[in-house]
Amino acid sequence: MAENMSLAIDPRSGFCRSNSTFYSKRKPIPLPKNHSLDVTTFISARAHHGKVAFIDAATGRHLTFSELWRAVDSVATCLSDMGIRKGHVVLLLSPNSIFFPIVCLSVMSLGAIITTTNPLNTANEIGKQVADSKPVLAFTIPQLLPKLAGSAIPIVLLEDHLSSQAGEAKIVTTLHQMMKREPSGSRVRDRVNQDDTATLLYSSGTTGASKGVVSSHRNLIAMVQTVINRFSIEVGEKFICTVPMFHIYGLVAFATGLLASGSTVIVLSKFEMHDMLSTIEKYRATYLPLVPPILVAMVNAADQIRKKYDLSSLHSALSGGAPLSKEVIEGFLEKYPNVKILQGYGLTESTGIGASTDSLEESRKYGTAGMLSPSMEAKVVDPDSGKALNVNQTGELRLRGPSVMKGYFSNPEATTSTLDSDGWLRTGDLCYIDEDGFIFIVDRLKELIKYKGYQSLRHCSFPTRKS
Repeated sequence: MAENMSLAIDPRSGFCRSNSTFYSKRKPIPLPKNHSLDVTTFISARAHHGKVAFIDAATGRHLTFSELWRAVDSVATCLSDMGIRKGHVVLLLSPNSIFFPIVCLSVMSLGAIITTTNPLNTANEIGKQVADSKPVLAFTIPQLLPKLAGSAIPIVLLEDHLSSQAGEAKIVTTLHQMMKREPSGSRVRDRVNQDDTATLLYSSGTTGASKGVVSSHRNLIAMVQTVINRFSIEVGEKFICTVPMFHIYGLVAFATGLLASGSTVIVLSKFEMHDMLSTIEKYRATYLPLVPPILVAMVNAADQIRKKYDLSSLHSALSGGAPLSKEVIEGFLEKYPNVKILQGYGLTESTGIGASTDSLEESRKYGTAGMLSPSMEAKVVDPDSGKALNVNQTGELRLRGPSVMKGYFSNPEATTSTLDSDGWLRTGDLCYIDEDGFIFIVDRLKELIKYKGYQSLRHCSFPTRKS
């Protein structure tokens, strides 16, 4: 940030008195200068020495990086032939799968927009999202076809077998058929710019009603860079994907971001404690992303877990959902002394990025959501007067940076009330930032979070999100 050069920023807190802004103390993330760039191309062009991209925990089926990128090219070729173009919305309704990322990356490579939804949502809830986002194509599994009944959207099945669930669904092909297609270098391609929309994820925002969060390719590229720079990931790291890929957390980390590092992602189709632990043991996983209830359960059942499972490969737990207490952190470290805990904070509206603890020492700053992510700025604003506050003063947290959304889909009123003309995002979270630059979330300005499975987990890890 060029303007930073002329500002007097306190190196300890990151606070600048002249404009009442907190600046990230972390090294700024490099962003590509090429404006004509989509996130799929950005990720696929990154050099690494990884071999296996995804493993299905249940079946052992895996996709190498070369198989993944060939599949993405094949599916993108088919989508182009089907008339999918820049700006078209494509719906993905599926539990976690090694094929989930193929759909997302193929769609975004064409400049089309991916919108995901929770498989646990009712047909009515999904119908509202369909009516709002107007997808021209949907990907789903046979078991979930009834939830799209009456939508009249052409459907691609993620599985080859067709059950009696099909009904009157307009099924046009299967993903596996698309993956068999020879990729075409001459397919119709619109010029995709970093400012173009890449994803449309639905969030309750700060007003409770579900709204489409419009994130650009630049937003996702910034997220990828933050993920890679945060972990300095070595070759051979294996992440367990325990969180839903339809969520910002799962989508940006496991369906896109980690691919750029060459890491292996081991996919659980749904969360179950035994499956998670046995998968760590079987595949020698090194990173375990989770949420506080899982971490607490691991502490409480540590003696039985250690007798039954070999977790010696694990070196990092990435926790979120709420800041962990001193008792939980110390309890976990006592039971699992070789595993460090990292935490974080973010929102769907900030593409899963906001703040994080990047070392065990930082996580021992008990109760913190972490320090500002690279290239992120913050203000703490008095909700009543609108005055920007100082270090250790409590007010609403506002964020600005390259990962902050473009706005809410077809909802200028909600966009204006959440995102101001200078790019500051109102998070709706009350916090203070201490003299060392650590953020402490103390309350919600307006507690209107929708509770449903992972949708209740607003402050999460690696990077993180709101919904």
